[in-house]
Amino acid sequence: MNTKFSYIDLIHRRSSRRSYKPEFLSDKIQDQVNEIIVTVPTGLFGTDSSFRLIHKSMAADQKIKPGTYGFISGAQHFIVGKTIPGAEAFVDFGYRMEWIILQLTGLGLGTCWLGGTFTRSEFASLVDLQGNEVIPAITPVGYATERRSIRDRLIRLGAGSKNRKPWAELFFDGDFDQPLDRLQIGEYATALEMVRLAPSASNKQPWRVIKADNAFHFYLQRTAGYGRMFPAIDLQRVDMGIALGHFELSVRELQLSGHFQAADPGIAHPEGTEYTLSWV
Repeated sequence: MNTKFSYIDLIHRRSSRRSYKPEFLSDKIQDQVNEIIVTVPTGLFGTDSSFRLIHKSMAADQKIKPGTYGFISGAQHFIVGKTIPGAEAFVDFGYRMEWIILQLTGLGLGTCWLGGTFTRSEFASLVDLQGNEVIPAITPVGYATERRSIRDRLIRLGAGSKNRKPWAELFFDGDFDQPLDRLQIGEYATALEMVRLAPSASNKQPWRVIKADNAFHFYLQRTAGYGRMFPAIDLQRVDMGIALGHFELSVRELQLSGHFQAADPGIAHPEGTEYTLSWV
């Protein structure tokens, strides 16, 4: 499904909304959301994941109380995603779910990535979780209130949601010691800026990119100790999928050539840093 907006515009417009008007989506809008879900592109590694739109009445019918520990208020609908855990699967999950979220932004709907602040067992009951499947993240879907609640503003303040790391900490030229000069890479600077604006768990922004020759190499720089609470779910790989998606959607819109592939350049990198993919 294509939106009437540019993806670059949608990336700028998207923000995490935690307060919603307590109203159900119309049947027409639900149909549009479901169309988005079934047309989500395949992930970069080709792994399987699935997404489902649910509403609170489904939970009430089953006497289930899905919760978000007070982080979300008013929302009547959620999109719940599931996958079989694996390094590549988590990247694909982030890539695919962010595409869905950007499409929802184009419909004027509010969303908010939730990777840890929801009751997984209750949501699992609503999507018929099978075998070793896991739910890496969910998002509320609905009409955000005009004003953010005090709780929402405090959460954003605590997470530093508006803050993004400067270019010199994220993007490099040739190796991890030389910051990349955005004035030397033409329109690719716009694509990297869209990476910089990507949402991430606890706003850790774990992506790093090295430009070497005519390629952009993407790395995951792990946050020490992060993820111990949910060892079965690698939220920072989910974050990498979001960043990769932002880059690809932007370069396609800018009509720049290239594609993602595994092409590890063997560049020395800091401890805790892992190669992911390259744009060549």
